[in-house]
Formats: sequence, C-alpha cells, structure tokens
Amino acid sequence: MDIKTVNTIIYCKKWKETVEFYKTKLQLEVTASFEWFIEFKLNDTSRLSIANEERTSINSSCGKGLTITMRVDNIQDTHSLLEKTGAKPTPIKDHSWGAKVIYIYDPEGNRLEFWSQNI
Repeated sequence: MDIKTVNTIIYCKKWKETVEFYKTKLQLEVTASFEWFIEFKLNDTSRLSIANEERTSINSSCGKGLTITMRVDNIQDTHSLLEKTGAKPTPIKDHSWGAKVIYIYDPEGNRLEFWSQNI
C-alpha cells in the first residue's frame, strides 16, 4: 500500500458555521469546494474536509468521540494565533506524555488538540 494523502471528513449539522470556523479561525487553505463539501489542506499529505450531513448518508457525531490532534513546532505561537483569530484556545498545559498541549472546539463540538514537544 502506497498512501499519498490522508483526509479526515467531519459530517456536520452546523455546516456553514463549521466551514467558516476552519476558514477564519484556523486560516486553512481550501483545496476543493462544492455546495456541500469543502476540503482544507493541513500540510502536503494531510487534508481535513467538512461535509454537510443534509447532503450525505452519514450523520454528524456532534463532537462525540472525536479528537483531531495536530503536532506544531511552537505551541506558544499556535496559542497566540488561535487567540488572535478568536478560536478560544485553552491555556497551555503540560501533558503526561511529555508535551505541551492546547485544545479548541469547532462549532460542531469536535475537539482539536495542538501539541508540541517540551523543550
């Protein structure tokens, strides 16, 4: 198996609000856009998509049982950016596995974790 990219799709009840959140609060680049589906670029090999559950056969999980975790180079810079965009990050805390971590929640209730190694 030779996987080239990975895409996580979030099915949403609050589709418009969730799309706007990823565009403005996370400032992600749109790589594909349709009336009911938007794909965002996380990096060269990872994507995150938002789908309107009204147009699919899969319902929203309403933020239950999902955490999207992303490693960043500098947790302080990421925290500052997320505060500036209004994403409301949690305070930076030390995680038991030796990292610094923050969380934000999208309008659908999905938890996004940002972390970096303790230096």
